[in-house]
Amino acid sequence: MNGVVKPAHTAPDLAVIVKAALTEWDLMGADYHLVAERENRVFQVRHKNGTFALRLHRPGYRIDAELRSELSWMRMLSDQGLLVPTPQTTKNCQLLCTIGGFQIDCLNWLNGTPLGKTGHPITIENLSERILSIGRDIALLHHHSDAWAPDADFTRWHWNQNGLIGEQPVWGAFWKNPDLTASQRDLFLEAKAFANQRLSKYHTSLDYGLIHADLVRENILLGEQGTQFIDFDDGGYGYRLFELATLLSKLTDRDDFEQLKAALLNGYRQVRPIDTALLDLFMMIRALTYLGWIIPRLSEPGGTARNARFIATAGHWARKIIE
Repeated sequence: MNGVVKPAHTAPDLAVIVKAALTEWDLMGADYHLVAERENRVFQVRHKNGTFALRLHRPGYRIDAELRSELSWMRMLSDQGLLVPTPQTTKNCQLLCTIGGFQIDCLNWLNGTPLGKTGHPITIENLSERILSIGRDIALLHHHSDAWAPDADFTRWHWNQNGLIGEQPVWGAFWKNPDLTASQRDLFLEAKAFANQRLSKYHTSLDYGLIHADLVRENILLGEQGTQFIDFDDGGYGYRLFELATLLSKLTDRDDFEQLKAALLNGYRQVRPIDTALLDLFMMIRALTYLGWIIPRLSEPGGTARNARFIATAGHWARKIIE
């Protein structure tokens, strides 16, 4: 994302907005509380009819067509049996409404345990088996997305060559990260040029289509019924290897990384084939994107330390790939 801009609404303002939204979804009188406040404000809503996630989207970040596209995609995946949040319609059969300057939607609440959390070791038992199952479900997400014919007004951004390593990447110009030394910036510009050369040569043969694009540990929930994927905010069109690299990039510090990578790919290939010859290239590209993503977040608590980790990781992959 290109910045975190929070609207100037006080707590009483938000209470009025949330209560008005609950009326739109016929959830009057429900208990609610704020559970997340970053890109979007997310409220857990408890009502006699169920538990829901009410999302107040950051004003100015997405147009309505993009949000409706995300919701229609999620609904299709849910209809196909994937465990993803199911969009709920308002009393007027709408997936999205605008109140007080916020675009608002409502999803069913998924109960599950996150695969892990940033900065903490994964403690899930039988992790290889879990990762294999996750690989199957990622492949199913891609399979159903390829088989789907969205409406003509469907619009999401593209994690393509330009969106990843062009002059204006989706997540920002990573080579302009202010904490880079001159030698690091040169290294990452060299990595950018190398990746562009490789993708220009091979992009037409790569599997490309709708991807979640943010399957980090926090967005993968483990529940009684199976793997659940949440937070499709970054979803769009992209390389399927980029999808796999996103998850793998958060497992590289483990001693059993190669075993987990094999499990993920084996699970994926149980559903659909994928050529992984360029997987390491996408591991590097994924690492580079985080250098752009962090720029508007450097002032957040822990931002500097997080950036240092991102720089070290990107440097490792850049040297591994181009040297």
